[in-house]
Amino acid sequence: MSGIPAAALRLTQPAASRGRIPNASVIAIASLVSLLSLVPLGFIVWVTVRTGWEEVTALVFRNRVGELLINTVLLEVCTLPLCIVVAVTLAWLTERTDMFGARIWSWLSAAPLAVPAFVHSYAWVSLVPSMHGLASGVLVSVLAYYPFLYLPVAAALRRLDPAIEDAAASLGLGPWRVFYRAVLPQLRLAICGGSLLIGLHLLAEYGLFIMIRFDTFATAIVDQFQSAYNSPAANMLGGVLVLCCLLLLGLDALIRGTERYARVGSGAARPADRRRLGWMALPCLLLPAIAAALSLGVPFVTLAQWLVIGGTGIWRIDLLGSSLAQTILLAVAGGILATIAAAPMAWLSVRAPGKLQRLLEACHYYVGSLPGVVVALALVSITVRLVLPLYQTFATLLVAYVLLFLPRAMIGLRASIAQAPVELERAAMALGRTPGQAVRQITMRLAAPGAAASVALVALGITNELTATLMLSPNGTVTLATKFWSLTSEIDYVSAAPYALMMVVLSLPLTILLHMQSKRTAGQ
Repeated sequence: MSGIPAAALRLTQPAASRGRIPNASVIAIASLVSLLSLVPLGFIVWVTVRTGWEEVTALVFRNRVGELLINTVLLEVCTLPLCIVVAVTLAWLTERTDMFGARIWSWLSAAPLAVPAFVHSYAWVSLVPSMHGLASGVLVSVLAYYPFLYLPVAAALRRLDPAIEDAAASLGLGPWRVFYRAVLPQLRLAICGGSLLIGLHLLAEYGLFIMIRFDTFATAIVDQFQSAYNSPAANMLGGVLVLCCLLLLGLDALIRGTERYARVGSGAARPADRRRLGWMALPCLLLPAIAAALSLGVPFVTLAQWLVIGGTGIWRIDLLGSSLAQTILLAVAGGILATIAAAPMAWLSVRAPGKLQRLLEACHYYVGSLPGVVVALALVSITVRLVLPLYQTFATLLVAYVLLFLPRAMIGLRASIAQAPVELERAAMALGRTPGQAVRQITMRLAAPGAAASVALVALGITNELTATLMLSPNGTVTLATKFWSLTSEIDYVSAAPYALMMVVLSLPLTILLHMQSKRTAGQ
């Protein structure tokens, strides 16, 4: 072991990270959260039992479900690879090359997170009213969601030790082979985490696809519930959607593997040298420029157009101020609660992987694929039947937010904890700390940037959440998203523009925080 350089990246099997740290209390807390996350699934099972097997078979095995399944699979298969290519390329150009204005392009590559997905769709439909179908859905989805991959990949590239790449190059590998053999494998966790997050969003997204008239399970479920409250057909579609989510989770677990990525030892990795683009400098500028123009230029130009048409008459300060204050309150409270709820499972997935951990983690993730309307109806049924005083209260609404955005909270925490060496926890216990103190004082402090990023990610989602807020919020509660949606549903795009702009303005500081935290994890 003495011959291994201190700066080497260590890949070890999880068995090496287990041992003397008791996991019982953490497993108990994670199990409670998992049981809570199973409430929507239990609701679907209960409706299925009440419906009867014959009707269930007739509702599931029909042509409409097949069409929705094909649409959903095509959407995932087309969107995820494009997001990976765009995000990894942008991250490499902004973090590892001498591209002109790299810092500015880095900010612009993360900025589309500040524009809600359905505002992207609103902008493109305003610009090109004929937009509809799979191609339009893929285009808008890539533009809206690729930053979810860009941020973790860029952060991972900043932390990589260039000594690994130097060693690969010294063995005679060319630049492309160095990237594929030495760099890309180390980006696997970041790519898998971001891809899983995007995949879950695609399964659950409603507003984006309904505006461009592309049918998915989410749009069909909402349509069914609007036409017939507590419709068995809608619940059966929800069950199929859960199966799609479990398939995504299985693929993520298969590709992610069980290795742990953490750099341990004395000293610090030197900063990576930026590669010269040479004659490729100008062509390489085209990708970030086109991405920024399509993902930022189109929404802001469209919003500006509607704001100019509406003039000062569309700015109702009293209504805007009330919607903004309620949105901020719900976003901050939900972000903190979801991150706290996700922390035990994030720690277990890194420190104590196994069959039980995989099962609990699947419970945390699957609920993120459900449309807000399914989660909301499950909570409505439970509160009405069992705890009526909680019906349409902020407490129930916050529980819905925690369930819907657990995957977002998990992603940032899991990646940060994975980069906190377990040896530091063991050293703290050797110095007299209890296991709980070692985790809180060492690991959680090192994972604090990831926790802040998780809070910001969840708050971003809550700012733009629509269906659950409509169904569960107390009377008189109006958020920016619900008001925007009510106006666009009436084809009043002019009056909706101020609310869209305020959502972007509110989301922008959270996006900036995410970008700053991703840099801070690399010591920049």
